[in-house]
Amino acid sequence: MLPTQVLEPAEQQMLSQQIKDWGKALGFADIGITDTDLSYYENAYFKWIAQNFQGEMDYLAKHGTKRTRPAELEPGTLSIISCRMNYFDGDANNAITQLQSSNHAYISRYALHKDYHKLMRKRLNSLAEKIRQSVQLNHPNLQFRVFSDSAPVMETALAEKAGLGFKGKHSLVIHPKAGSWFFLGEIYLSIALPPDPPFPKSGCGPCTACIQECPTQAIIGDGLVDARRCISYLTIEHKGSIDEALRPLMGNRIYGCDDCQLVCPWNKFAEPTTENAFKASQHALDQASLLELLAWDEPQFQKNFEGSPIRRIGFEQWQRNLCISLGNAEPNQQTLQALEALITESALVNEHRLWALQQLKNSLKTTRPGHFLVKNTPAKAKKYYLPAQVLIRPNDSKSKQ
Repeated sequence: MLPTQVLEPAEQQMLSQQIKDWGKALGFADIGITDTDLSYYENAYFKWIAQNFQGEMDYLAKHGTKRTRPAELEPGTLSIISCRMNYFDGDANNAITQLQSSNHAYISRYALHKDYHKLMRKRLNSLAEKIRQSVQLNHPNLQFRVFSDSAPVMETALAEKAGLGFKGKHSLVIHPKAGSWFFLGEIYLSIALPPDPPFPKSGCGPCTACIQECPTQAIIGDGLVDARRCISYLTIEHKGSIDEALRPLMGNRIYGCDDCQLVCPWNKFAEPTTENAFKASQHALDQASLLELLAWDEPQFQKNFEGSPIRRIGFEQWQRNLCISLGNAEPNQQTLQALEALITESALVNEHRLWALQQLKNSLKTTRPGHFLVKNTPAKAKKYYLPAQVLIRPNDSKSKQ
C-alpha cells in the first residue's frame, strides 16, 4: 500500500516546475503531470478488447481495470508524471530509401538501436529519486513506481491527459511541434500535484494519410487499430503462421512498421534524438540487405542482438519474417538460391520459405510492378514527412531495388 502524501499548494507548484526542469536535464523532451482519472478512456478500451482487436496480446486484457484505474495497480497513487523521449535517428540511412528498396530489410526506427526500456527506466528512476530527495524532510514516506512500456499502463491516455499531445488517427500520440517519433514513460507518485491541462483537441482534422497508407489497412477508424492486421503486431507479437493474404502486403518490413508515421504531416516538425544510445549503430540495420540477415545463424542472431528489442522475438520468428520479405523482394537467382539452401528444423520457417520460393518463381515469369510506383513517394498518401533536418542524400545506400 502506498502511503498518501499531501503537499501544500505552494509546495505543489514549486515541485511541479522542478520536476519538469529535472526531467529536461535528464534528457526527456517533455514532461507533463496528470491525475489518475481515466474514466473517459475506460469504456472505449474495453470495447476494443471485446472485439478482440488485441489479437494474441493477452496481457492487454488480463489485468482488468488495473490498466484504466491506476490506483488499483498502485494503491495510494495520486499523481502521474508522463515523460517523452525522442528516438528518431536523423543520421541513420534514410527510412524512405530503405523502405523502398525491396531487397533490403526495413526495421522500425525505434529498434535500430539498443533496447529503450532500460534507458527509459533508469532516467525515470533518477527523476523519481530527485523528487523523493526534495520532499523527504517533510514527506519521508513518498513512494513511486516507474513504467516504460511495461505493466498495465495506458500510456497514450496518460500522455494526452498530461498535455504531451493528442491521440492521432493511427493511435499514437502526436505533438504539433514534435511529431510522434518518441517513447513514453510514467512515474506513479503517492503525492498530489497540480495536473497540467490536457491537450485541447485532436490536430488530425480531415487528414487520413495514415489510414490510406497503412499497407494492411489495420487502421479501421479514428484512433482505432485492429492489431491482428498491423505489421508491427504480425512481425513482433504474432508467434505463428501469418495469413497468406497479408504476406504480400508486408513488403520488406521484417520488424515493425513506420508507414503511418512516415506520412504524417506533423512529423516534419519532429525532433531527431540526441541520445547516443538511440543511434543506429548495431550491425548497420538501417541499411542491411535481406540476404545479409538471412545468412545469420542462431548464435549470430543471439550475439548480434544482445541489448536489442529485436532479440525477444527469437530466431524462428526472425527467419519467418525474413522469408516473407524475400518472397516480396525483386526476384533474382541469388535470392532463390539462398532460400533453396536455407536449412531449418522449424516447420513454421519452412512453411514461409516455401511460400517465398513460390512467390519468386511466379514473379520471374511475369512483369510485376513494385508496391511503390514512384521513387520517394508513398503508395497511397500524397507525400512523406521526415523531420526538417533529415534529407534524402544522394549517397543514401541501397536505393536500387
